[in-house]
This record gives sequence, C-alpha cells and structure tokens, in this order.
Amino acid sequence: MGLFRFRNFVRVCLAALPLSAQLSVLTYQYDTSRAGANVNESVLTKANVTANQFGKLFSLPVDGYVYGQPLYLPNVTIPQKGIHDVVYVATEHDSVYAFDADAGSGANSAPLWQVSFLKPGAGVTSVPYLDTGCGQIVPELGITSTPVIDAESGTIYVVAMTKETTGSVVAYVHRLHALDVATGAEKPGSPVAIQASVPGTGEGGTTVVFRAKDYKQRAGLVLWNGIVYTAWASHCDIGQYHGWLIAYDAKTLSQTAVYNNTPNGNEASFWAGGAAPAVDAAGNIYVVGGNGTFDAASKGPDAGESYLKLSTSGGLALADYFAPFNYASLNQSDLDVGSAGVALLPDEAGSSQHPHLLVGAGKEGRIYLLDRDNLGKLQAGSDSQIVQSIPGAIGGLFGNPAYYKNTIYLCGAGDRLKAFAITGARMGTSPASQSAAQFDYPGCVPTISANGTADGIVWILEASGMLHAYDASDLAAELYNSNQNKTRDALGATVKFSVPTVVSGKVYAGTQDSLAVYGLLSGVATAVANAASGDTAALAPGSIASLYGSGLAPSIGIAGTFPLPPVLGGASVSVNGVAAPLFYAGPNQINFQVPVLLSGNAAVTVTAGGLQTGARSVPLRNTAPGIFLLPQGRAAAVNQDGSVNGPDRTAAPGSPLAVYATGLGLVNPPVATGAPASAVTLSKVTAEVTATVGGQPATVLFAGLAPGYAGLYQVNLTVPQLAPGDYQVQISAGGVASNTATVSVR
Repeated sequence: MGLFRFRNFVRVCLAALPLSAQLSVLTYQYDTSRAGANVNESVLTKANVTANQFGKLFSLPVDGYVYGQPLYLPNVTIPQKGIHDVVYVATEHDSVYAFDADAGSGANSAPLWQVSFLKPGAGVTSVPYLDTGCGQIVPELGITSTPVIDAESGTIYVVAMTKETTGSVVAYVHRLHALDVATGAEKPGSPVAIQASVPGTGEGGTTVVFRAKDYKQRAGLVLWNGIVYTAWASHCDIGQYHGWLIAYDAKTLSQTAVYNNTPNGNEASFWAGGAAPAVDAAGNIYVVGGNGTFDAASKGPDAGESYLKLSTSGGLALADYFAPFNYASLNQSDLDVGSAGVALLPDEAGSSQHPHLLVGAGKEGRIYLLDRDNLGKLQAGSDSQIVQSIPGAIGGLFGNPAYYKNTIYLCGAGDRLKAFAITGARMGTSPASQSAAQFDYPGCVPTISANGTADGIVWILEASGMLHAYDASDLAAELYNSNQNKTRDALGATVKFSVPTVVSGKVYAGTQDSLAVYGLLSGVATAVANAASGDTAALAPGSIASLYGSGLAPSIGIAGTFPLPPVLGGASVSVNGVAAPLFYAGPNQINFQVPVLLSGNAAVTVTAGGLQTGARSVPLRNTAPGIFLLPQGRAAAVNQDGSVNGPDRTAAPGSPLAVYATGLGLVNPPVATGAPASAVTLSKVTAEVTATVGGQPATVLFAGLAPGYAGLYQVNLTVPQLAPGDYQVQISAGGVASNTATVSVR
C-alpha cells in the first residue's frame, strides 16, 4: 500500500485539529434539550470566577436591543480578515453582527461584518412598538428571537420584521433569512416572507390566515433534521390570534409544514419568554401554549393553555398534550403556562417507569414534571396523573428552567434563584439551595457552565443590570457579580428574559446597546493533551499535542508550510525551555509538536506579547499513542483505494488500511522537530507496534511517519477476516495502547 496518495486527506485531518476541543453554540441554551448547560467549559472554575481574576474584558456597540442569546462559532474564515472565533448578535433594529469573540480592540473593535435589513430611503424600517398597540417589546421590533446556526452549511438563520411604506400603503412583513456565517450574504433562495394558513375544522370551518402585523417571532428558532421551525406569539392579548409553528426547508427555504393550536378558537400563542421549542431524539417538538381556547379533551383541535408534543414525521401534528386541571382558572386570571419554555431532562433524572422527563412552569409558579412518553392530557380535579405537580414552588416563570447534575434550576419573578434536587423521577418539594438575593419581574433565566461534573457555575442576568455567577452546588454562595467592581465591570442596561452565553472561557451578554464580554483578566492554560486522542495522561517526544485555555494567543494563526514556525498568532510555546514548532495558535487552543529529544516531565509554557500567559506540566513517555478521530468517533483511516473509511466507504477483509495517529515515539532515521518526514527514505517507528480490529490481531505492514508532515504517524495494517459491520481499531506502541476508534468493514 503506497504512503503518498493520502496527502489531501492528511491535510484535511491536520486542518481539523483546531476544532477538536472548541465548542460551538449554535442554538438557544446550547442544544435542543434547552436544559441550559455547557458541560465542556474547562477554563472558568469556581476558584477563578472572582472579582480579582474575572471581569469585563470589552464591550462592542450595537444599534438596538439584544433580546436573543448570542451564538458562537470557532475558527471561521472571514474573507480578507483571516480566521476568527466569532460571536453572532441580532438586534431589534434589524441588524445581524459578527464580532471577533476574543478581542475588542484594534481591527477587532469593528464588526467582522454587519447586515441590516432596513432601507429607510425606500421606506423599509423596523416596526415602532406603538404600531402594535403593545409594550411587551420596546422600543422597536426587528429581530427578537435567538437565531440558529447550521455549522455544516455555514448558515445562520434569522427572522426579521419590517415596516414597509410605499406611498400611502403600509405593509408589515416577517422574513426568514439564511445568511453566510463568514460574510453575512444571503444564501440562494433567501429571504422568504412568512405566510401561512390552515383550514378551520369545525362546522363550516373558516380558513385561518397568518397576518404578519398581528404577530412577533419571540421564541428561539429550531433547526432539526434539515428543517427550520419558527414559533409565533401575538402582541399582548390583542384581537384574534393563535399559536403558530411554521416550518421551512433549511436549504431551499420552501415551507414544509404549518401547525396552528387553536384553528377553531383564539389565542394560545407560543410566548415562552424567548425560549426555543425543545426537540427530543425522535424529533418530537415540545411547545407550550398560553391563554386560549381548549377543547382537546373532547377530541377538538384547540389546545390552548397546554404543554404540547408535536410529531415531525410527515409534517406537524399533535401527538400528545398536558392541560392543567385548573386551565380555565389560569385562562381567566392570565396565569398561563405559556410564559416559559421547557427543559428536557436526561435519563439520569428519571426512573424505570418514567425515564424520559421534561420540566416546566408558568405564571402561577407551579412546577410540572411530565413524562414525555405520556404527558397526561387533562384530568378533572387534580394533576395527579402526571409525574409531579408542585404548587407555589416559585414566582411566575418567564424564560426557561435549567438542569445540571440531578438538579433543576428555576428563577421566578419576585423570587430567589432556586435549585431543586431530582432523583428517580422525583423532585424535592422545597429548594435544596437558593440565592440570598431576590429578583424582581421577570426573574431571571439560568444558564450553566461546568467541566463535566466539576466546577458547575450558574450564570444569570439581573434586570437591574448585573451579571451574577453562583456555585451550582450551593446557590447561597455567590462567586461573582458585575457590581463588585462596578467601575471596571458594569454591564449596562439589560433586556428582559435574556440569557448569557458561556463558552471557551468567556461570558457573552447582550444589552440594550452593546455586547458585553467577560472572562479571566489574564491568560490561563487549563490542559495539555494528545491532539489525536485528547488523553491528558502523558505525551511522547515528537508527538502532536494540544494546549487548551483562555487568552493563549492574541489572534489566530495557522502554519502554511513546513518546517513549522515557532511563533503563530503572536504566541510561542516552549517545552522544558525548548521552543516547540506550532501547527495552530488561537486564544483558546494551541497545537504544537513536542520537541523530539526530551524526557522526564514536560513543563509547557506559553508566551504572548512578551508575557507568559499560561503554564502546564505533563509526564513524557517513550510512547503515548493516539488515533486521530473524525466526527462520531470514527478513525482517521484510509482504504486501499484512497477513500476515507466510513459506512459508505468500507475496507474489505484482507485489504490494507492506513490509520493516522501520533505519539508512537522515536523513528529511524530520525527527523528534526518541526521538519517534514522524507518521502524518499521512510522513517520507521523503533518501538514494537501492534494493532487490533474488533479485538482481532491485525498484521502491521508499516508504522512510521507520514511523508511530508511533522509528528504525524501512519500505521498500515491488514484488516482481519471479519463479518460486515463497524469495529473498534486500536494501536499499541512499545506496549502502550491508544484510544479506540471506529472503522467500517464490508
């Protein structure tokens, strides 16, 4: 099997390295469970989120209120501006901004790009709130909801409302826009005006038409299985309106489905305090209707004042619902359940009888714990048919609950931030802990950062204009608030129902006129790992390693040629005082090659702008093998025909397979650190290398450095005689085993 035909694949493999540990925030509250926890945050800890070490780094002006949650995408190539970690912000003045997420000075003080959907000279403006007769969204309506990003296609979807005046004719229009994440340019077929209608199903059923002026697009957008879902609410409780869920093909923006929850009645909008509908693994969508007509218990089509489960197989259809026993009273008193969204809980919170749970609450302050497999429908007199109902537990809820480590977090209006323990599908009826501070209307929306099960921090934005951080295990312990050093850290005027985004060591908060960015006041390195496997236990000389942290480099740089440079992005790395060649450098990650002739422990230090910004220590071993991984845990492996191994490109039993790795140790002839391996005289691993596929021994044909690259090893093996299927491949070098990765055999 040749060693040279895979150059393009290897180049792609190495180019993907910067993305290996950087999280993207593509949707409201991190994922479609809406449980509001980023458990991959290794930089911010309970120990360093203090007024001495953490604070406001910079603030970037915008042209309107920011109601939606900021979104984050790392390593975006911006034309003529290089590679940036990008934070996206949308405003009520109908603008979308892309900012550098790591720095707010110099060239990065201006947006990477900005798109406005307004054309005042042509009579296209945002909608003055007085035009709606409602003061819920002020001072204007433009983009209200949290957008959603499709990272694979490089598209950000937003819904914008405009007022369009031609002579004496005034029109109000909502449009779904699909924008390129790198430029802000409209994608083909974008934008599309929102239009919809459904037939009434009662006697003489009248067609119900979506009238743009009557609605605002408040709830966050949903992207699922190639479909963008938009949820709609009225302006206050004015006139005839409904709860609409309208779906569009993400590629073509053609409308694919429409659901109306009161086609024969009135009201029941999908407010949710800005929370996006939740989606389970089967693609069912969960939304909550506000005050409105209800006749579902008698097989009617109207499902106001209810928690709804909508099937997405073959369109949108009501699959199940739960209506509180006192729904009529809630309607009458304007204490609807539709003021907040829901959080889908992981199975660890459930029981064998109720493994799939969701939690929600409304203006009444009653917490509902529901079984997603059987929501409970309506029962007269009580809610005893559902998993749990806890009356008067919190103030009225607006926004969303959050979940972390068998704990549910809620922050009601006029109440404290509260944590309720849950185990075996049973919540504690009183808080396990709560904040000392109470929060006026509308309360707050919690979001959580953690490093797995460690360093859980609950973050909130207070309506009075403060960012707070609490110990997730004890809310009585406030770690930080932005008024502790108000001169340096003041947040500014906040926007109701808003939630900060916590990712890659920073906290992003939208305000009435800016994006405020908080983080550690000096650089910090949090981990050094094998760049292929992510193993932090040890490194081998000559291997490719990744350093993670915050503030590691002033900008992003990628090596374009070999030999590798010692400085990228304004940063350098040394290992035991020896300069390390760099593949990639960015504020949150640096990929480097461990110098070849080292032993003992490796003291890894980073220097940026003449100042040391981080230091870590890791043991060195003769070998510390790691297989490079593609998405879904697949091995970076190439078949005999040169194709990348996968379910559609499988390896035949008995055929050779090339697996790419690092950390296999010394080679002969040796290659200088940072220099490419020769394609003429192959450098072979000196340690014994073995391999298995599916637990079966695989003959190793070659183990050595991949020609033309530094620190990258190629192991050619023969696929054992196995039945068709997916199997785990593993390599051992010098008696040390690598991580496992998936390969496909036909």
